[in-house]
Amino acid sequence: QVQLVESGGGLVQPGGSLRLFCAASGIFFRINAMGWYRQAPGKQRELVAASTREGTTNYADSVKGRFTISRDNAKNVVYLQMNSLKPEDTAIYYCNAVISRRIGTPPTNYWGQGTQVTVSS
Repeated sequence: QVQLVESGGGLVQPGGSLRLFCAASGIFFRINAMGWYRQAPGKQRELVAASTREGTTNYADSVKGRFTISRDNAKNVVYLQMNSLKPEDTAIYYCNAVISRRIGTPPTNYWGQGTQVTVSS
């Protein structure tokens, strides 16, 4: 069984910072892409940032220059450093990983349970 467990969410004032953490556990062959998505009330889930295994990154326009995604392949973890937070960043943030359970099998999308980020004064 593969699990993604997130931590690091919370309440922060506008302009503040938070660092999200996500760890993959279980038995698998390889983690390919890892990323963070978010879903605000009444809105669709959207990509925030993603990283290939090789470290190529992709960000939503709304977070470019403020958020940084990084990962440690040896530890199967991914981080999201969020700076200069705005009220519109308020959402549930979900970790995502594309994982190959066995050699030669197609990769599968996995999701964490989500962590709440609230930006408010």
